[in-house]
Amino acid sequence: MNETAGKSVLHHRGEDNVEDSVLLARHDGWAKVTLNRPDRLNAFNEDMHAHLARIFRELANDESCRAIVLTGTGRGFCSGQDLTDRRDIGGGSKRDLGSTIERLYNPLIRRLRAMPKPLVVAVNGPAVGAGASLALAGDIVLAAKSAMFMQAFSKIGLIPDAGSTWALPRLIGDARARAAMMLAEAVSAEKAEAWGMIWRCVEDEALQAEADALAAKLAKMPTQSLALTKQALNASLSHNLDQQLDMERDLQRMAGYTPDFAEGVTAFLEKRAPNFTGRKA
Repeated sequence: MNETAGKSVLHHRGEDNVEDSVLLARHDGWAKVTLNRPDRLNAFNEDMHAHLARIFRELANDESCRAIVLTGTGRGFCSGQDLTDRRDIGGGSKRDLGSTIERLYNPLIRRLRAMPKPLVVAVNGPAVGAGASLALAGDIVLAAKSAMFMQAFSKIGLIPDAGSTWALPRLIGDARARAAMMLAEAVSAEKAEAWGMIWRCVEDEALQAEADALAAKLAKMPTQSLALTKQALNASLSHNLDQQLDMERDLQRMAGYTPDFAEGVTAFLEKRAPNFTGRKA
């Protein structure tokens, strides 16, 4: 898993001008996106939102990138909104948090859910508020044993956002989701795995290597098949059985015309490992 020469860094300017708020590193067939405001536990500000939007748009359209890892620097994954940006909330438009959600958080979550390639999230520390929502927008979520998840919104008189009221009940059930959100209690990584909130809890020192290896594996798989699978899973949460069966038919038709399906069948008949390219045609 050698990093390619094309390492890209999107620079931040402002209060954190001593470091970059989001890092992008390109590897062989996959990329790693790292939140990098460790002094603020990687809390969101507008600049970070702008960088994430630009990076994920770029990766979505980059055919050479076939899997993505999202993680954080330092002892936290993401502590949610940086409340220092809300210090002087005043009145009028400054109190319109719905505008912030519509402009920044909703587009980010929609972009990640619609990402046409697998997204692995490596939760390296606390994922709080919108940071927990961000983590749960991934396709495969790994968490270090020292990590935890908290829906902290009720602590400051707000409601959970960034898709958490949609994701959590589907992942862990209504009763657990209600209690987690209303009580704002921390859920350990081990409990998150036991509840089905995440895929796997791993030792802290193994987290990044396991996430990287998983992305490298996904990058060699049939990318279009994975994208169509993601599309079907997203739709299944609102479809009835008949609608889902019809969608499976339509998506399978699309999958059947990809070069990777032909390669998969040929490799099976020739009793060899397939060489998937991830191309649409």
